[in-house]
Amino acid sequence: MKIQGMNRRWFFSSFCAFAGLIIVLFTGIFLFIVDYHYDYAYTVMNERANDLVSSYFSPYLDGTDESFIAGAVSFIEDFSDKSMMEVWVLDKNGQPVVSSSGFLIDPKTEMPDYTQAMNSTTEKGKWTGRNRNGEKVMAITMLLPNRSGAVRYISSMQNINRQLFGFAGIILLFVAVILFAVWALNYRFIRMAVSSVRRINTTATLLGKGDWSARVDLKGMHDEISELGQSFNNMAAELGQAESLKNDFISTISHELRTPLTAIKGWGETIIQLADTDPETTSKGMSVIVGESQRLSDMVEELLDFSRMQNGQMQVNMTKMDVLAELDDAVFTLKDRILREGLELIYNVPHYPIPMQGDPARIRQVFVNLIDNAVKYNEHGGKVIILAEMREEKLVIFFTDTGCGIASENISKVKNKFFRANSSVHGTGIGLAVADEVIQIHGGTLEINSVVGDGTTVTVTLPVDPVELPESPLPERTETDE
Repeated sequence: MKIQGMNRRWFFSSFCAFAGLIIVLFTGIFLFIVDYHYDYAYTVMNERANDLVSSYFSPYLDGTDESFIAGAVSFIEDFSDKSMMEVWVLDKNGQPVVSSSGFLIDPKTEMPDYTQAMNSTTEKGKWTGRNRNGEKVMAITMLLPNRSGAVRYISSMQNINRQLFGFAGIILLFVAVILFAVWALNYRFIRMAVSSVRRINTTATLLGKGDWSARVDLKGMHDEISELGQSFNNMAAELGQAESLKNDFISTISHELRTPLTAIKGWGETIIQLADTDPETTSKGMSVIVGESQRLSDMVEELLDFSRMQNGQMQVNMTKMDVLAELDDAVFTLKDRILREGLELIYNVPHYPIPMQGDPARIRQVFVNLIDNAVKYNEHGGKVIILAEMREEKLVIFFTDTGCGIASENISKVKNKFFRANSSVHGTGIGLAVADEVIQIHGGTLEINSVVGDGTTVTVTLPVDPVELPESPLPERTETDE
């Protein structure tokens, strides 16, 4: 089985680390079991040795060598655990006198446990190793009183080792089962994760090639990866919508630019032909050219403002200004157009100056844009209502129309770049985005409320300087034109 990418990194990091930890843990457990069994065997041999030595050798220790040998033989004959261990009796020189096996003992046999006993204050020695036959044994030597001899017990560790090997097999099997279970579960999880990442990567590749309909298949995804896939799909949807809006914007701006250019070109050709014969037509044509040129200029300026806004380079020249003076100027600029469109203008604002720190040109630009929208999205016989009032240290201005209104699902989008709620109305779709940015720069807010069929209200709130009210308040500026 070939392991690649994330699988390889997981295998050589997490899994190998876990496997190493498990192996170390169970190795420690096995070594503990080995020590326990060896210590238990030593304890049993030591207890039996103490009992036997005390029972048999006490009467023979003060006699002759023959008496000592007779006692040793008697001890061997009465030793009942010959099947479990072998016993040697050593004289005071450390030479074997008799053994329970009945075989002669090579006097050159090494006995590390005897040497240890001779050098120990406890007069006991212990050794674990292999005898001349290669068999693993444990030997214990106990010196007799006055070091008149010694008794050496030798026990084969074959049975114990057989049990330990059985434990080792069980432990290895247990470790193998654990590691396999961990590997299988984690490998399945990693495969699912890798599969999900590959699906996301495939979708990203399709998006990079311009397929804005590509989406991540969330089937089989869980937890954070599912959330990532859903977030990616949401991002793809937003990108697709942005691409669609961009294409609509390019189409719209091309149409918006072509219309005045066509008018300018047409009237320019007409003037060239009739300049000397029809002064009235020439004058009318020049007026159209000037008007359409201004329209182009305004459109280009709006695009430049939008570009500066996108780059965070929108410039404002802050100075002390009268907000209502700029609002009056914007209303005056568009008043004739409002009346030409057959709309009623209702204008009601405080009569006294309201100062603030701001850019007069930018604020006036916002007011003109909002009034222009109220006209464009209105219907013949409708109303354009502009109201203003002070609320604590803020000026609140309402721009209301009685036009077609905006669908509830689009209200949150109308301030987005390129978005147009009504594609049948001329416009670039960036005016409100620029207006909202300008108001935010001035520390205010721009909110939109609308009901389809009833119209739209745009509420602008601006922080202003403390207002000094006149001693005898003047009446509010109220204007109604039909």
